[in-house]
Amino acid sequence: MGYFLITLLGFLLMFAVMAIGYIVKRRTISGSCGGLAGVGIEKVCDCPEPCEKRKKKMAQQALRDENRIL
Repeated sequence: MGYFLITLLGFLLMFAVMAIGYIVKRRTISGSCGGLAGVGIEKVCDCPEPCEKRKKKMAQQALRDENRIL
């Protein structure tokens, strides 16, 4: 039972550390392969002209990046 509790505590601790890292950096977790950029796709919707909803999201992200302190 002791091993179980120590293991559970370890997993919860790592989960909390990853959550704090996400909150601080505001970046999604990415794999070692580079994600979609590794297969030649520059963005999630790879259409020539993004829709209005996508343009709005991109503008919000650009504003968030521009106003970033760190």
